[in-house]
Amino acid sequence: MADYKITNDPARCVKCGLCVAFCPCYVLEEGPDGHPFAAHPDQCVGCTTCAGNCPRRALTVEAIGDATFDPYADEPRAEPLDAARREELAGYQRSIMASLGLRWQPVAVGLIAADEPLPDVPMPPENLRFCQAMMAARRGASILMPPHRHSCPDGTSIFGMTGVPEKLATGEIYVLFHKVVDAEAAARMVAERPTLPPKSRRATYVAPLDATVREPEVVVFTGTPEQMMWLCMSMSYYTGHRHDFHASGFNSMCVEAVLLPLANDEPNITFGCYGCRAASDIGEDMMFMGVPTRLLPQIAQGAAELAKKAIPDSRNKIYVPPIM
Repeated sequence: MADYKITNDPARCVKCGLCVAFCPCYVLEEGPDGHPFAAHPDQCVGCTTCAGNCPRRALTVEAIGDATFDPYADEPRAEPLDAARREELAGYQRSIMASLGLRWQPVAVGLIAADEPLPDVPMPPENLRFCQAMMAARRGASILMPPHRHSCPDGTSIFGMTGVPEKLATGEIYVLFHKVVDAEAAARMVAERPTLPPKSRRATYVAPLDATVREPEVVVFTGTPEQMMWLCMSMSYYTGHRHDFHASGFNSMCVEAVLLPLANDEPNITFGCYGCRAASDIGEDMMFMGVPTRLLPQIAQGAAELAKKAIPDSRNKIYVPPIM
């Protein structure tokens, strides 16, 4: 199992204490000389929040140990999704991507229940944040992450795999990041976000929709604001229904793209969040939408109809007068 070695360079360290304050898992403490040290290295999840907030870059976090260790190697794995359903989902992916001109593959998301066998999918060699796994999946990777492979304790607690560290539960760390004005605002943000019951899930699974080996609960699309507009309209093509979205800029991938669509059985849009934008290659022009899997036929049909006239007309700017 991958562990983490935290090293402080005393020649660069200014003993500001920010790394200790920002560590969400209480790994670091200040020593008698004022320099930080890893008092509880077994609690480190490799989030690198300490190193990222060091003003002198004095701290390094290095993965060590056996990265290939699989504590579930002796468990029987889940039967893969049958071939017919896999082809059906792949067909939806091909159709929707072609109609909307999507660059990135839609991502199938699975939250593995505590009593459910794990799919036969590789785990990453180093811990990842859920948002990082999502970005890898839109590029073609299939990734299984039990809690010990997650580097974001916020995500594991939101998904019901672990408890929540005190700094996150109280919102203290959000104030340190200057994401909210004070502890009261932070506490409200934490209280308003949905979470799954602790220990109710044992892993997250992400994969391109056309490669999923498990029926996804939610499918997450990545695109420009204009593409997300057409995605909305594809779901309204046959009904004219307007959507009620909930977005905040907090916990984008875990809450807004996955948990809200799962809990409400309705699509939800998200603009990204501080964490996923700081920790992945998400471009400034990108946003996301999570949809329950049941909506894929409706999206594919609606998008195909829009692609016949509405999409090309809009992109061709048919109402813009000729430039003389």
